Formats: sequence, C-alpha cells, structure tokens
Amino acid sequence: MKIQYYNLYTHFIFSTLNRTPAIIEENRQRIEKYITGIVNNNASKLYSIFANPEHVHFIVSRSPKISEETLAIIVASSSEKFINENKLCLGKFRWQDSASAFSVSKSEVDKVCILNQPNHHKRVTFAEEYENS
Repeated sequence: MKIQYYNLYTHFIFSTLNRTPAIIEENRQRIEKYITGIVNNNASKLYSIFANPEHVHFIVSRSPKISEETLAIIVASSSEKFINENKLCLGKFRWQDSASAFSVSKSEVDKVCILNQPNHHKRVTFAEEYENS
C-alpha cells in the first residue's frame, strides 16, 4: 500500500566525543547550516537546530523511506568530515558512537526546547539533562 501522507517528527541529540566542548561559537552557525543541508538532501526537512559546545539538537520531519538510524549515520559522518576538512574546531572532531532520537508529535514540535538552548543550559546542564532522560 502506498502511503500518501506521513508525519514523522524526530528530535535528535548528538554529543561530541567524551562530551568535549568542541563546537566553538564562531563556527556554530556554519555547522548548523551544513547539517540542515544534509538533512534536507536526505528525504527529510529540518525544522530546528542548535549546536551547543558539546552537543547538538535538531528536529526533522523525515520520509518513511529513511530510518532514524540511517539519517543519524549520514548526518554524523558527513558533518564530522565537514568540520575536520574545514578545521572548524581544535584537533580532530568526532561525535560519540551513539545518539538519541525521540519521536515528537506535530503539536509538540514548537514546544521542544531547541532554540533556547543557551538559557536552558544555564538552569540545567547538559550532563544533568542527559542523566535524567
């Protein structure tokens, strides 16, 4: 059966290797734009993204033709290569070998805390948030 309509929203969280604060502010938007392009070129649409020094959050609406795991692998490998080739951080950049993916209903997309990350992490550190999720 052909599916005419799909609504598959996923909130991804990638952490830098050992949660090292490797993403520097001056390169944050360039990294975010590159990840946006990767997502949009892989049967998905990026809705929101924010790259913190040691992790990145992004919400996508993806086609059922691509799994969360496949999309995560593509984004991680492509963005690692981009960051390293363009020397956007000190030393060799790597994501951790695992990531998080949470399904989000369409009505909750705007409520997921993505763009307010700097203020959010003033109240709750990434480590505290990660341990409590």
